[in-house]
This record gives sequence, C-alpha cells and structure tokens, in this order.
Amino acid sequence: MADFTWGLGRRKTAVARVRLFPGTGETFMVNGRTLDKYFDRALHCREARQPLDVLENRGPFDVYVNVRGGGQTGQSQAIRHGLARALQRFDAGLRPVMKAHGFLTRDSRMVERKKPGQPGARKRFQFSKR
Repeated sequence: MADFTWGLGRRKTAVARVRLFPGTGETFMVNGRTLDKYFDRALHCREARQPLDVLENRGPFDVYVNVRGGGQTGQSQAIRHGLARALQRFDAGLRPVMKAHGFLTRDSRMVERKKPGQPGARKRFQFSKR
C-alpha cells in the first residue's frame, strides 16, 4: 500500500482522517471494520459514501478511514467531508462537482456550552415574581 491521497474531515467533535488508494473500489474500511459493520444505520453508510456516489465511477478507490470523537451522525458527516477533500486533492477537476453538492463546506455548528447559573445552554430557571 503506497501512493495514497488523504483528506481531513470534521463535523461537531468528530475528526476523520481519510486515505484514498486507487484500487478495486470494493474496500471501505472505518477503524479496521467495514463501513456496513461500523455504522448501525444505512443512512450513515449512504452519507459517508456520498462523494463516491456523485462521481458515478470516475475511478475506483479503496478507502481507509480513522475517525474518532462525536457520535455516529457526526462521524459519518466527517467521513463525507474528508472523502470529498481527498477526492479533490487526487483530481483538482472534481472540485466543482464536490462544491456543487456542498461536500467541501465544513459545517461549523457545534453544541453551545452550558452557562453558569442556568440549567442549560439557553434555558433559564423558572422565574417567580412573588
């Protein structure tokens, strides 16, 4: 295994490091497990694979991912972001396609922190006038 392209994807607190190898296109490993075995829901598998599906087989790639932090939704979206970045790095001509589908834009929304003197991030304790 040599000559790979990589991309880093982030979403919420999840960080995915994606390595892309020219190959058969049948291998998609996440943390040492296949994509289907790693994610419980088919939605997360589809979401992680979206950049490859958009390409319509412009080149078979074997994908190896290390992902940590966050939950399953954040991890699958981080993988999507990292995979799109790796594909763009592999072939700069793919950038308009990835950009049009919104895969290169990092979703910067994070959980708002809890403030002191309040029960949550925005919620206030019940107000009593008397």
